[in-house]
Amino acid sequence: MIDLTKGKILVTGGAGFIGSALVWALNRQGLDNILICDQLSSDGKWRNLVPLRFDDFIPPDELIDRVKKESDSLEDVRTVFHLGACSATTEKDLGYLMRNNFEFTKLLAEWSLGRRLRFVYASSAATYGDGSAGMDDTEKVLDRFRPLNGYAFSKHRFDLYAARHGLLEHSVGLKYFNIFGPNEGHKGEMRSVVHKAFQQVQANGKIQLFKSYRPDYGDGEQKRDFLYVKDAVEMTIFLGTHSSARGIYNLGFGRARTWLDLANSVFRALGKEPNIEFIEMPESLRAHYQYFTEATIEKLLDLGFKGPQFPLEDAVTDYVQNYLLPERSLEP
Repeated sequence: MIDLTKGKILVTGGAGFIGSALVWALNRQGLDNILICDQLSSDGKWRNLVPLRFDDFIPPDELIDRVKKESDSLEDVRTVFHLGACSATTEKDLGYLMRNNFEFTKLLAEWSLGRRLRFVYASSAATYGDGSAGMDDTEKVLDRFRPLNGYAFSKHRFDLYAARHGLLEHSVGLKYFNIFGPNEGHKGEMRSVVHKAFQQVQANGKIQLFKSYRPDYGDGEQKRDFLYVKDAVEMTIFLGTHSSARGIYNLGFGRARTWLDLANSVFRALGKEPNIEFIEMPESLRAHYQYFTEATIEKLLDLGFKGPQFPLEDAVTDYVQNYLLPERSLEP
């Protein structure tokens, strides 16, 4: 096992959704030897950091500069959780995505591995495309996947680079599936459907879901592998500290559920009768929409991980009743 008390833990994207949840989970383990890197602007994600304990903060540009200069100011870093990225699936500027999600990751990975640091980075289940090539987290099949948007393309390019240059032999890539939970409110249109659905019910008493445009899926019967963020960060820490873990791992619940299941869970958590309206999907999304995702998590389980603790209904109840209704963030 890798001892996270030795040296500092660098968490990029540490003010963001999964990043701040990771810091929360580390705090709950008594760890605050954490250096957070993130780009703080006007989106309000700084509020995620208010209750958390960490040693220092650094903006991305300064981190890049220090890495390039091999600055001694980073000499205490022993573990890197690289979760920072542009995660907007609607972003059209491929140059911006490649700089943020590919070049920055490549720079940080090569710096980390050159110093023999533990390097864990966020990939995405979006790299699997429409799922026709499967969702296997075995590196040998990476060339089969065909991402459907620029965000997924930028993430997939680093997976391929890491595999071809031997980086995956000494690091861990995490393919997060549909993660939801506290600390995502700043994400705007990229926040989860649970968050959006909660706000819709509070505003007008109903939830809107996209219609299906495939005959093999009814309206609302499109499926996703939903994973609560509390489970996601436990998996992240497990893989980060398991010295035998290397390569790419799927991080999902391991069972696909429908959007109807999710919507009904929100109503149940609020003690209300379901009221669901099916709406047209924007034309711009129809050709790039994933109708089914489901993680194979055998690789993770084979390492000894006991499995996620929050089934969809329990996760939605915890999120709605303990965080969304009282408007709370994660606190150690």
